[in-house]
Amino acid sequence: MPPAFFSVNPHGGGPLYQQLADQIKRAVAMGALAPGERLPTVKGLAHELKLNPNTVARVYRDLERDGVIATTPGRGSFVRENGAVGEARRMATNVTEIALDNAVREARSLGVTREELDAIARAAVARWYPEEER
Repeated sequence: MPPAFFSVNPHGGGPLYQQLADQIKRAVAMGALAPGERLPTVKGLAHELKLNPNTVARVYRDLERDGVIATTPGRGSFVRENGAVGEARRMATNVTEIALDNAVREARSLGVTREELDAIARAAVARWYPEEER
């Protein structure tokens, strides 16, 4: 996985370590990082993203604690064979829930009725999940 696969925005989007952790979890959940795949080295990723190596090391420690990756001294950090996708899927579900909560709150503040919002949501789901995928 090339380090350029990830990016962080120092001017927004939350703490840099959280941005990176979320991106790695998302990459695992979407299959862009496969079980057993090696992650970039702490130093390499820190250099590429212009981050302090301690920030990347923190991300890797947190991901290891959460069961997303496993680190072997001298070999590197790898996506775990078991449990990584489940943890990443939980994270993806959580991110989706937060985004939907924000969208519903915004719609309500704009005066969109529950029925209108339901129709909008159903139309969006239909656009992104065509009949043949059900």
